[in-house]
Amino acid sequence: MSKFQPLNFYKPKNAQYELLPFRFSLLNGDLYVLSNFVGEYKILQREKLYSFARHQLPADDSDYIDLRAKQFLLDDSNSIAPQLLSIKTRTKYSRLADFTALHIFVVSLRCEHSCPYCQVSRQSEDRDSFDMTEEVADRALELTFKSPSENIKIEFQGGESLLNFDLIKYIVVKAKKINEKVNKHLGFVVATNLAPVTHEMLLFCKEHDIVISTSLDGPSDLHNKNRPRPGKNSYEKAIEGIRLVREVLGQDKVSALMTTTEASLNRVKDIIDEYIKNDFDGIFLRHLSPYGFAIKTKSYLAYSTERWLDFYKEGLQYIIELNKAGTRFREYYACTILSKMLTNSDPGFVDLMNPSGMGIAAIVYNYDGSVHPSDESRMLAEMGDNTFRMGNVLENTYEEIFSSEALVKPLEESFTLSAPMCSDCAFESFCGADPVYHYATSKDFLAKKPESDFCHRNMSIFKYLICLMEEDPFVKRLFIRWAHGS
Repeated sequence: MSKFQPLNFYKPKNAQYELLPFRFSLLNGDLYVLSNFVGEYKILQREKLYSFARHQLPADDSDYIDLRAKQFLLDDSNSIAPQLLSIKTRTKYSRLADFTALHIFVVSLRCEHSCPYCQVSRQSEDRDSFDMTEEVADRALELTFKSPSENIKIEFQGGESLLNFDLIKYIVVKAKKINEKVNKHLGFVVATNLAPVTHEMLLFCKEHDIVISTSLDGPSDLHNKNRPRPGKNSYEKAIEGIRLVREVLGQDKVSALMTTTEASLNRVKDIIDEYIKNDFDGIFLRHLSPYGFAIKTKSYLAYSTERWLDFYKEGLQYIIELNKAGTRFREYYACTILSKMLTNSDPGFVDLMNPSGMGIAAIVYNYDGSVHPSDESRMLAEMGDNTFRMGNVLENTYEEIFSSEALVKPLEESFTLSAPMCSDCAFESFCGADPVYHYATSKDFLAKKPESDFCHRNMSIFKYLICLMEEDPFVKRLFIRWAHGS
């Protein structure tokens, strides 16, 4: 006897089907992207889309079968589709219960670099009044461990965080002591340009399993131009620091981040080669943001979104060719997007979260005790705009801070499932809400989407990644690996 029912058993008993909620957007030519609210997507030609929408798609069509499997339609053979959509929706938003895992401590605004694109309104190295105190740190730690998240990561930022390393040591030791009682998964990151790093500092980091995040903008001439410091040796200090970190902590204990300036635009291959030369396995091709010193020096206005997209696409194509030649290397922004496109997991990248990740995914304790829902909103405050200031650790309770209108109002107004144009965009499931960016550029948490560089940039990348997968089987296999973190 056969273990399986005959083929006719699995076919619909009639040609009738119901449409389940979906959205669609033009991809290119006559191709359209369809998506549902849990992130499943399907590409159809224009005529096939019309046929599907008119309930005229034959049940034995391969696209019909795929649309049914991805819960775009409901017929007699998949009556559980609504339940499947419900399960996937709960999975998608389950991260909300893990409220505020990343806690950023701005331990100093002092910095010995003077990067023209810096998002922080940094202070000169000798301005001790811009250092966080132990009193502020103690209260911030109290709030940190009130978070319902079982995973707590404390990240130290500046300015240059190592200029207040004594406070970093104080916070790490005290946090671990508090954690002996609450038993959360606790981790630490130090964001630093590595110029002040010493062997003794790294021995402390090794003892407490602290990882390092630094900046590397490209080859020596480009990095030194982008990140000037006394001695004109910012690149040399960074490379020396990376090698020292690896020597003391291990190969995988340091990561690097680049920022695209006008000088970077024609050198994406040089930048990627620099990362490969220094044994990094990937790169985040990051655009400039409209905050802090980058506004004062007009660095943010140095190039258009379209020009940055050309830079990004050239870089991604080069990385694909490197992989085809046998060099395993990733572009991390693409990895984040692909994880949302091709898996049921959400990587928790703040810029691509809905509801917005501000306050939900990360919180910032500034050197003066003021609390902000994201690093970008803290930068706005340093520019004199306190729209997103949630309170102060010395003055407000946890409940007062996290129920502040400075957090609740932008979260509510920017929710993409009810936002004009976002709610019917085929890419909504892959995108996110960024009320801080939109407020910084248009003084509106939601903004006008046709005028939003955030929307234009991300929609262009979403379409580009999908087209690359459709055109090249190797790229599709590569991107599936990236989506699963390999």
